[in-house]
Amino acid sequence: FSSYLSSFSEPERCLQANNREFNTLFGYPNNTIKTSKYNVLNFLPLNLFEQFQRLANAYFLILLFLQLIPQISSLAWYTTVIPLMVVLSITAVKDAIDDLVKWLPGPPADMLLLSSSEPYSLTYIETAELDGETNLKVKQAISVTSDMEDNLKLLSAFDGEVRCESPNNKLDKFAGILTYKGKNYILDHDKLLLRGCVIRNTDWCYGLVIYTGPDTKLMQNCGKSTFKRTHIDHLMNVLVLWIFLFLGSMCFILAVGHGIWENKKGYYFQNFLPWKEYVSSSVVSAILMFWSYFIILNTVVPISLYVSVEIIRLGNSYYINWDRKMFYAPKNTPAQARTTTLNEELGQVKYVFSDKTGTLTQNIMIFKKCSINGTLYGMHVFLLSLKKVDFSYNKLADPKFSFYDKTLVEAVKRGDGRVHLFFLSLSLCHTVMSEEKVEGELVYQAQSPDEGALVTAARNFGFAFRSRTSETITVVEMGETKVYQLLAILDFDNVRKRMSVIVRTPEDRVMLFCKGADTIVCQLLHPSCRSLGDVTMEHLDVSDFAIEGLRTLMVAYRELDNAFFQAWSKKHSEACLSLEDRENKISNVSEEIEKDLMLLGATAIEDKLQDGVLETIITLNKAKIKMWTLTGDKQETAVNIAYACNIFEDEMDEIFIVEGKDDETIWQELRYRWENPVNSYLTMKPKMPFKIPEEVPNGNYGLVINGYSLAYALEGNLELELLRTACMCKAVICCRMTPLQKAQVVELVKRYKKVVTLAIGDGANDVSMIKAAHIGIGISGQEGMQAMLNSDYAFCQFHYLRRLLLVHGRWSYNRMCKFLSYFFYKNFVFTLVHFWYAFFSGFSAQTVYDTWFITFYNLVYTSLPVLGLSLFDQDVNETWSLRFPELYEPGQHNLYFNKKEFVKCLVHGIYSSFVLFFVPMGTVYNSVRSDGKEISDYQSFSLIVQTSLLWVVTMQIALETTYWTMISHFFIWGSLGFYFCVLFFLYSDGLCLMFPNVFQFLGVARNILKLPQLWLSLVLSVVLCMLPVIGYQFLKPLFWPVSVIDRIHHCMRHPLPPPIRTKVKHASSRRSAYAFSHKQGFGALITSGKTMKGKPKKSKLNSYLENLKSKRTIGYLFYGRTRRGGCGEMGLCSHWFSGQGRHGCSP
Repeated sequence: FSSYLSSFSEPERCLQANNREFNTLFGYPNNTIKTSKYNVLNFLPLNLFEQFQRLANAYFLILLFLQLIPQISSLAWYTTVIPLMVVLSITAVKDAIDDLVKWLPGPPADMLLLSSSEPYSLTYIETAELDGETNLKVKQAISVTSDMEDNLKLLSAFDGEVRCESPNNKLDKFAGILTYKGKNYILDHDKLLLRGCVIRNTDWCYGLVIYTGPDTKLMQNCGKSTFKRTHIDHLMNVLVLWIFLFLGSMCFILAVGHGIWENKKGYYFQNFLPWKEYVSSSVVSAILMFWSYFIILNTVVPISLYVSVEIIRLGNSYYINWDRKMFYAPKNTPAQARTTTLNEELGQVKYVFSDKTGTLTQNIMIFKKCSINGTLYGMHVFLLSLKKVDFSYNKLADPKFSFYDKTLVEAVKRGDGRVHLFFLSLSLCHTVMSEEKVEGELVYQAQSPDEGALVTAARNFGFAFRSRTSETITVVEMGETKVYQLLAILDFDNVRKRMSVIVRTPEDRVMLFCKGADTIVCQLLHPSCRSLGDVTMEHLDVSDFAIEGLRTLMVAYRELDNAFFQAWSKKHSEACLSLEDRENKISNVSEEIEKDLMLLGATAIEDKLQDGVLETIITLNKAKIKMWTLTGDKQETAVNIAYACNIFEDEMDEIFIVEGKDDETIWQELRYRWENPVNSYLTMKPKMPFKIPEEVPNGNYGLVINGYSLAYALEGNLELELLRTACMCKAVICCRMTPLQKAQVVELVKRYKKVVTLAIGDGANDVSMIKAAHIGIGISGQEGMQAMLNSDYAFCQFHYLRRLLLVHGRWSYNRMCKFLSYFFYKNFVFTLVHFWYAFFSGFSAQTVYDTWFITFYNLVYTSLPVLGLSLFDQDVNETWSLRFPELYEPGQHNLYFNKKEFVKCLVHGIYSSFVLFFVPMGTVYNSVRSDGKEISDYQSFSLIVQTSLLWVVTMQIALETTYWTMISHFFIWGSLGFYFCVLFFLYSDGLCLMFPNVFQFLGVARNILKLPQLWLSLVLSVVLCMLPVIGYQFLKPLFWPVSVIDRIHHCMRHPLPPPIRTKVKHASSRRSAYAFSHKQGFGALITSGKTMKGKPKKSKLNSYLENLKSKRTIGYLFYGRTRRGGCGEMGLCSHWFSGQGRHGCSP
């Protein structure tokens, strides 16, 4: 055991049953799960830390400290403190609401199975929330604890001590030792019930908790919550740095100007403009003036920017919550934006990583069609309006089963022999467990949903599988109960791709029934079935089986000679007991009997997709969004769904399958087709942070890779080979993945592609990739609430993703880009007027505007118009957004707001500020009123400049608005009218006389607004500022035409006819759906007798071997790994078969 424990890679965990005092010594966590990133203690420091990662917030904090220095402060300190506090408070409240604490105290922990209600303490579980599979799996307690059953006295007295590995994220591995009554028992993964699994077909079970809360394997795979920020947030940080440099440059220029002015003029006018006592020279004065201008020009980085951004994001989040077209009526559940910080990121998604089970599919298998003896039965696409077949004649029929072809029922009723044999085969050839707690109400537990659908179909057509023992199968055939003797089960595996059962009928005939992949079964048919096989294959390839992407398999049988079977049975017994190369020997023996089969027909099962999945994926492809499917399910199942969803297409040039089991093989599989200098560059510099360039492949390809190969491919240089190959493929399928691998794939794309990623899933096994992606979406499905609780957005149906991205996402991105462009522009214009004014004011840090105008400019005068633009504007409506997915592409390349667009805003702002300063100056320079009085005073000039400024920025936002509503008109023109109302109020006689030190512009409004110079200045400023904008908008389509927009405008004038719904062809080649579990099925378990209720009979190894020679052939498939049991015996020991289990032996 010491060598066994030394294999643990981490310090071991130690615990003892029913000993709380001992266990608390180690400080293990409780079973509470918290999915939020904040708590009461860390909220304030963590939230402030995150907020001050925004450079603008840090900038204003520094500005606040500067304003506390009286020598340089030209503005009161509270002008910065109050806005900063408001910004931080609003953002903190919003973040707290986004991150409402979600405690999950109820779900079970990871526990060691001690006993259960089933024989031999077997427990049947479903692990959909862990690996996406809905097939049934089996766990078994060790025999020393199974004897306690549900005896609470024995369970409470149990004091076994467990030593095991420390918490880790390996879902399929567990190593530990149970010490009980002085003996040691080895524990492995088959003894552990994981948090997230669902117990099926088992009344009760007891266990010893091993891992709790965050230590459970499920939570170890969930990853850490991270602070998600959009690409625009990162860009704004860069732009703020640019603005700082620009601001510093302006302050430096003005400080130098001030030093020159003071040296040449100010020094000689100290009698009129005395220097402060702390100013000893013009150099000192210039240094102080640098910081004074730094404070005055701070509006070039407006603090209201981030408040406005948060309001816009909040508003666009409510649009998602209120969208009735994303409301799922069956569950009364609306779409939910669980964060308000990522809306515009929805308009920039390039890669979508999707789970399969429960996300793309409903996880419901439907028996859709079949071909029996060359005749095709089932619902055709053009017969969708037919009524369902009435199965009321069958008392055991499943009321939820639907079928639409009456001819098949008629064939059953008239006693068609081939049809009867076909459904008899389906009712016998399986490993389904049946439970009948209420008379006539059968409940099936299948290891594969495919099997469940087939057995249910046979049940409805009159061949109901009712029960089984280790030796018999009971079937109700057309109302008559018949018992078949089970002779052998040749179970499914990934190599055989088929399963067979051998039974003895009530008429004493030995029959073999086989079902499997059509490509395999065809090779096993008797030559006389060649013509029937051709007809059946035509049904699979040419008919709707292929068009609809159904999951198909073939059904065949063979009647065996009794003597031949007895001889074969002896060979099979020897193969089962072989200690060397047992699996290959069993497979070879099975092939001897699975030949010369007579074909019965084929089945077609629909793995029912969620509504709208196909249309959604087609639309996303048109929007240039790449779709990767990351699933824990089997490869064959995943590929079938990929074809059904149009992720893979039959027109693809090739599907690459990576299934190597070492570095060299995987390297060759990934690299053989893409050898070129770019790849060499990636290999030479693997650790250098860079962006992998986009490459155009010379064809249309798909990629399939399994989790085992992926573990190697994500290491070292291979990850770049993997990423490059995957990105050159149209679609990628990663199967048999662990939750952590899903996150690693997402992180790989994020790290090297520098694009926006989105992950969508519905189970706890998807949480890690949901957290890793830029945007995480949880579907409220059949696999619990973990994915939804850890997501950024949540809804009930996959097809809502199309609307979320193409409508809400695109609108949010466009609105945010327009907002930022306009917001930076209006503040550049507003601030840079001070720069020009400095040359005419002795560089004295004098403001050009009235103090109240400075206060209200961003807060009141320009806030509502820009918010209206950012909340209501639409370039095209939702119909055209969905009809033309190509409109989504600019967001992926961030074309509407980037560094280039920012520079345009800056240049435009510099030009407009130049116009807004010099046009009013030229207008009032040496001007007089009609009565001869001068009007070129400071207050009059200030009013003319600020009025012209408001008109210019108002007309600018009017040009930016493409979707006019009454709200838009009210916000834009109402804000302009409100300015004049406030102007008359602030400059009124009464207010100025009551507070002369605060309101100093007495009578300026009524005197200036009636002067023609004001209106001349206003008209000239608006015309000169708007001409370049109008000219650019006019010339842009001529030199840089956008075909999609032109097409939309044409369609708006000449509406398109309604789109014609056409049938999408999927499969010109066969894709068998016989993709059961990658492990062996329940064959060995069934024949062992352990599924029988009640205590098993104890027998010695000798009696067991004698049974092998008898015709009952019980225990044929008692095979597995050969290893040393707890008793020291190799292979199959007597303790195991006797059921005593005193030594804790393994099979």
